[in-house]
Amino acid sequence: MLIHPQFDPAVIHIGSFAIHWYGLMYLMAFVQFLLLGRMRIREPRYQALGWTYKDLEDLLFAGVLGVVLGGRLGYTLFYMPGYYLANPLSILKIWEGGMSFHGGLLGVLVALAWFAHQRKTSFLFIGDLVAPLVPFGLAFGRLGNFINGELWGRPTDLPWGMVFPLVDSLPRHPSQIYQLFGEGLLLGTVLWIYSSKPRRLGQVSGLFLLGYGLCRFLAEYAREPDAFLGLLGLGLSMGQWLCVPMIFLGGYLLLVPKEKASQNRNMAA
Repeated sequence: MLIHPQFDPAVIHIGSFAIHWYGLMYLMAFVQFLLLGRMRIREPRYQALGWTYKDLEDLLFAGVLGVVLGGRLGYTLFYMPGYYLANPLSILKIWEGGMSFHGGLLGVLVALAWFAHQRKTSFLFIGDLVAPLVPFGLAFGRLGNFINGELWGRPTDLPWGMVFPLVDSLPRHPSQIYQLFGEGLLLGTVLWIYSSKPRRLGQVSGLFLLGYGLCRFLAEYAREPDAFLGLLGLGLSMGQWLCVPMIFLGGYLLLVPKEKASQNRNMAA
């Protein structure tokens, strides 16, 4: 039986100032976006359209706003709408925690749509560029969850079960690590390889949505559901239900008929 190390949530203390692990993980996610994104825009298809590093930085800035605003609003709407309707000012208290991946995803989609409009290009074209860069950033986020000892798993008798002392004395799934490897490293590697060859417009985005939806749906069986929600219809968690439309939309984009894909490509041109 393993014991969670209970890391200090702060990496560095300088007087009353502290740099926290989770903030550092966000920073690492943004840095890897720029590094891998630079490799992506060096490809002939992006160079032919005049993509520069400045475009990548602008895209990251828009995405960060989408993640923060969408993640927070998504959490308030999907998980605790009653509380935040009664206490609307609490929505601004991000430092107290409460972010939703699915809300952040919706925020990023809005940001990508705005960026595509500014560049006068296709929303799916931008999505295909960004999709392989996202999972590795998510892996840093899950590492931050593990270091903080949050989003722990359900009780288990498996030999790698881990006790999170701040929760109880039961061995639990280290679900943060499952998600780090599944929706993070594994999905990122698959997307990077898949996107290295020309694909129909929207297929890379579709593989991301399908892949993340499936990885997260399965990981939720090992993750402890939020205490204030529990399990919902059909014994599924809120995270699983939010993955269902991702899976269907991703599958559609992967299998969209060639005729419609050609129409989309013409629109992108």
